[in-house]
Amino acid sequence: VSDKFSGARRLRDAIILGYQLQRMPGRDPDLSIPEWYTNAQNELGRRSGSPKRADNGELDDSHSSYMEDFEILHGDLHDLPDTKNFLSSLSDLAAAKPENDAKYQARELKAAAAFFNWEEEIFVARAPGRLDVMGGIADYSGSLVLQMPIREACHVALQKTHPSKHRLWKHAQARQQDKGQGPTPVLQIVSFGAELSNRGPTFDMDLSDFMDGDQPISYEKARKYFSRDPSQKWAAYVAGTILVLMTELGVRFENSISMLVSSAVPEGKGVSSSASVEVASMSAVAAAHGLNISPRDLALLCQKVENHIVGAPCGVMDQMASACGEPYKLLAMVCQPAEVLGLVEIPAHIRFWGVDSGIRHSVGGADYGSVRVGAFMGREMIKASASETLSNSQASNDMMSASDIDENTSELIGAEANLDYLCNLTPHRYEAAYANILPERIDGETFLKSYRDHKDPVTVIDPKRSYAVRAAARHPIYENFRVKAFKALLTSAASDDQLTALGELMYQCHYSYNACGLGSDGTDRIVQLVQEMQHRKPSQAEDTALYGSKITGGGSGGTVCIIGRNSMRSSRQILEIQQRYKAATGYKPLLFEGSSPGAGMFGYLKLRLRSSIERD
Repeated sequence: VSDKFSGARRLRDAIILGYQLQRMPGRDPDLSIPEWYTNAQNELGRRSGSPKRADNGELDDSHSSYMEDFEILHGDLHDLPDTKNFLSSLSDLAAAKPENDAKYQARELKAAAAFFNWEEEIFVARAPGRLDVMGGIADYSGSLVLQMPIREACHVALQKTHPSKHRLWKHAQARQQDKGQGPTPVLQIVSFGAELSNRGPTFDMDLSDFMDGDQPISYEKARKYFSRDPSQKWAAYVAGTILVLMTELGVRFENSISMLVSSAVPEGKGVSSSASVEVASMSAVAAAHGLNISPRDLALLCQKVENHIVGAPCGVMDQMASACGEPYKLLAMVCQPAEVLGLVEIPAHIRFWGVDSGIRHSVGGADYGSVRVGAFMGREMIKASASETLSNSQASNDMMSASDIDENTSELIGAEANLDYLCNLTPHRYEAAYANILPERIDGETFLKSYRDHKDPVTVIDPKRSYAVRAAARHPIYENFRVKAFKALLTSAASDDQLTALGELMYQCHYSYNACGLGSDGTDRIVQLVQEMQHRKPSQAEDTALYGSKITGGGSGGTVCIIGRNSMRSSRQILEIQQRYKAATGYKPLLFEGSSPGAGMFGYLKLRLRSSIERD
């Protein structure tokens, strides 16, 4: 008998379900999953911050060592295993002697062990990734979105130091000497895990490089600065937060800054790894420099990092979810540009999972950008059509054929002529007045001749390229309606009909992505597996477990969000999907489940190494 269906496995799953139910909102948050089950979870492709076993088989007590090594001057750990792990890593670095320890010969570890002054304060911020439950790419068109922060997060440890006391790397020292100047502020960054992602593990720059005379350099110049070396381009997500604070808030940095970045949010999976890095980085910079920035404002500033310095045309929902989210709740936000409506409780009988397709997602990719361009083109065409209708009506107010428009309709068309966001157009108005006037496709040159500009500040129309317009414009209009319906259904009475309707809305979203050209074979395969599970003929003793699924985020791969009952049967089917996907593709999907606080709720930690530590 397969272990998946063995009695021991079923008993083990039953025990863990009890723990999961206890951890639902309103229950005791301090209950944790047994360590023996966590190891099994890791074997299934999940990640966890739970304790590991030492080589001798005993539980590793490194979690407790940071309590002995560091005094927490400010903040709350929120009993987060990953934060405890991160502080344990800092504790190990503080005690390390790289020259005598072989495990610290890796470039990133060697650099990290040497660049903090462990006698001074260190600030720690944390920001999670997010699961796009509903909304997705409609965010840039002003849609309502529903986002859940995931368990995986990015941690950033930051220390500011007077330039004369900053421990510079040798090449940074040489650079300053070549300039013939005394100590000036330097930014040094170490990124854990960088070598596994084919990027440089360290980055440094003189902060004066961010200045042009007495003003910050332009975002365009910064984008070129970080693009010089592909292995260093990742630093734009971290260092870019400093330039945005300088430009938007007038902050000036007189001290050197050291930043250690450690992220458990996997890249290219569509769960906002970039947003978590940006939000954690800016949160750490703000905390260390006494900047009181609200989570919402911080998210908007981080969006500027990604749009203008990194050069990725994302909407704001990723940064908002990472900054403003709360565990096991959906952040409801209207992206016009970032109006938080509140937090939506996930009913106790409903659960969401993320299943990674293994196909790398990127909002910087051509498909995402071209669909965004098409949506903004569609908006301009709708506005022009509405303006023409209104103009004809006013010019021919004595002709029934053109002027049979009452005052209310005239006001409606007037609003559509000044449409700020596509999502402010209802589906019935789109179908009645505009669906047939939008072309399937249009080339950039033809559009620019007729409309001059699509009025999107973060994308550029290529005159030689053809853009799909109708599908790209239709998607956010209908998606906004679907998300509103989804939010309302979550508060309705628990029933099969409720779950079926929620799942149907997710399926509709998925196929609308495909119509825009943002689908992928991998995500389609996962959605098909969910449908097979849903439509299996259940036994008399079993109810349907999984009800719907959809591609997430920017599409073109990444993660599929699945909705189902919060039950053991659902968990078994998720594992079956994982195994069947591996059998078909050779790739074992990562599973995303669980949740954690956003950066705003987490706040920040201020640490100081205890003076009583004895060093060998």
